[in-house]
Amino acid sequence: MSANRLAAVIISMGMLVAGAFAQINEVSATVGRTFVSSQTIQNANFFNHDVHFGDSISVGGNYSRLFFTHSILGLSLEVPFAFDINSELNTGANLIPKSYRAFFVAPSARLNVFNAEAVSPWVSFGGGYAHYSMSDTLVYGGPNPGSSSTNTGVIQFGIGLDVFPWHKWGFRLEARDYWTGHPDLNVDTDRSRQHNYYVGGGVIFRF
Repeated sequence: MSANRLAAVIISMGMLVAGAFAQINEVSATVGRTFVSSQTIQNANFFNHDVHFGDSISVGGNYSRLFFTHSILGLSLEVPFAFDINSELNTGANLIPKSYRAFFVAPSARLNVFNAEAVSPWVSFGGGYAHYSMSDTLVYGGPNPGSSSTNTGVIQFGIGLDVFPWHKWGFRLEARDYWTGHPDLNVDTDRSRQHNYYVGGGVIFRF
């Protein structure tokens, strides 16, 4: 094989590889709500002894990179995160913070079905870090005597659906459970860990 022909083969192979791995990066932005179920305060001697969590408006984001494909499957490494802007709290006594903010980030593996198609459902699993920031005041007024923040690990499980009506731009619907340690709310509840269910929708960009 001549040098020119060899060079042509190498260039052709390089173009094929580049085409196969084109647009393997994605960024997404979503907006939605975070849901947390009520928790019972232990040994409470007052009416309405559950901690109730408001359904906070939240924002989410993600960076991912396609790592492996096989048939209709695509495996990506991703870094999803969500910010719970302000979760209002309520209970029957002036014991707990008025509200808190929360941030979750969890490097994960995501498996897409029909990865190269316009409609692609997926599942995701991983773990990382969570931070809770409690308000300075109690639910019925007065200074909060407890901790101002809690740092804890998080386990993330997610499901979603990506739809690409255009070549690079698409839409994402996602539901993720950020399962964390319990934030410091000044009371003992019936939970040692807390499920934070983020449900949102938004846009994706591939490049």
